[in-house]
Amino acid sequence: MEIIDFEYEMVEEQVKRSQIDVDDVLATVQSIINDVKQSRDNALRSYTEKFDGINVENFRASSSEIKEAYANLDTTIIDSLKKASQNIENFHQAQFPQEWFQTVAPGIEAGQIIRPIGSVGCYIPGGRAVYPSTILMTVIPAKIAGVERIVCCTPPQNNGKVADAVLVAADMAGADEIYKVGGAQAVAALAYGTESIKKVQKIVGPGNVFVTAAKKLVYGDVDIDFPAGPSEVLIIADETADAEYIAFDLLAQAEHDPNASCVLVTTSSELAQEVQKLVLQNIKYMERSNIIEESLEKYGKIVLASSMNDSIYYSNEYAPEHLIIMTAEPENVLKQIKNAGSIFLGKLTPVAAGDYGSGTNHVLPTAGCAKMYSGLSTESFLKKPTVQKLNSEGLETLKDVVIPLAEYEGLYAHSESFKRRISKNSD
Repeated sequence: MEIIDFEYEMVEEQVKRSQIDVDDVLATVQSIINDVKQSRDNALRSYTEKFDGINVENFRASSSEIKEAYANLDTTIIDSLKKASQNIENFHQAQFPQEWFQTVAPGIEAGQIIRPIGSVGCYIPGGRAVYPSTILMTVIPAKIAGVERIVCCTPPQNNGKVADAVLVAADMAGADEIYKVGGAQAVAALAYGTESIKKVQKIVGPGNVFVTAAKKLVYGDVDIDFPAGPSEVLIIADETADAEYIAFDLLAQAEHDPNASCVLVTTSSELAQEVQKLVLQNIKYMERSNIIEESLEKYGKIVLASSMNDSIYYSNEYAPEHLIIMTAEPENVLKQIKNAGSIFLGKLTPVAAGDYGSGTNHVLPTAGCAKMYSGLSTESFLKKPTVQKLNSEGLETLKDVVIPLAEYEGLYAHSESFKRRISKNSD
C-alpha cells in the first residue's frame, strides 16, 4: 500500500476509487430485460443456462429443498444465523418510525401515517461467495416493516440448487418465495414478472455491474434501494491505534473483491509505516491473497495527515461505505463526521461485526453515495402518507392562502373548491 501525503488541493483526486461503470453494459442489459419482458420464463431459462451453465426447470425453491438445507447445514452455522437474526431484528425494530398528528394552525390538523410497501424483491449475489448474511440484512427489515410478500432471487450453484446456508437464512428471516435465478434477468423478472415470478414493487440488494445496470434501467417501473458498487473501508487513526488491528481490517475489506477500496488516514507516520509493513507480511497467509493483492495494489492507500481535522475532512470528502474511527477519543471524532454508510467506533469494533452480527445493516451506499443515501433500513420498506383534516375554523384560516395563490396560478377550480366549502359551511 502506497503512503501519500494529504493535500487539500488534491483531495478530489485522492478520494477517487473503483466505481461500477454501467455505461458499457447498458445495451446488453436492456436487451436481457426486453427478452424477459417478452419471453418470460423461457428467457430466464435461456440466460440461466448461458451465464450459470445450469438448466433450471422449476425456479422456485421447494419446501423439501429448504428442509434438506436445514439437515445438510452444520448446526454451528444455523446457531450463528439465529443469533445474528435476533440482533438484526432488535436493531431494525428500533428503526420503526412513529405515526403522528398535530395542529399546525387553528382548525388544521395534519400528520403522517406509516404503511409498508406491498411486495419486495431481495437480490442476493452468488458469484465469488455465498452470502446468507445478505439474506438476513434484506429480508428481516422488510418483515419488520410489514411487507406482505418478500421474494429472494439468487444465482443457482453448480448443482442447480440454492446454497444450503442461503435457503436456511431466507427461511429463518421470513422470506415468502426463493428463486434460483440471478443477474440482470432476475432483476427484470422481479420488475416485470414472468409465469413463475410475480412482479414486485421494490428491488433491494447488492450485485455486480449487470445487476446494478438492470436496477437503474427498471427504476421508475419499480423502486430500488440505491446503486451499490465494490466494497470499501476508510480508517481514521491516531498514534494510539493498534497497527495489527488496522492491517487486518484492511486485509478483510480487500478480500471482498479485486475492486474493493481500502484506505487508512492517520496523523502518525510511525503507524502508517507499521501498518504498511504488517499488511505486506500477512497477505501471503490469506486464503484470498490474489484478490487482496489486486485490490490493495489498485485501490489501497495510506494517507498521512498533519492533523485530526485534516483526517476528518478527508473522510467526509471520501464518504466511505464503512468508516472505522480508531483514535483516543472516537466519540469526539464522530461528532464531526458528516458522510459515511456505517461507522465503527474504537479499536474493538471491526467492520466484520456489522457485516454479520451487531445488528446494523451491511447493505450500504458506496463510491461516495453516502453523501446522499443512507444504508438499507426498516424505513426503506415503508411509505409515509401525509394526512390533513380541516374544520370550519381551518377553512377560515386558509382562505387567504389558498384562494389567492390558486387564482394567481390560474387554477380557478382549485379556488372554487375552497370557496364552495366556505359558502356552504357559513349557511
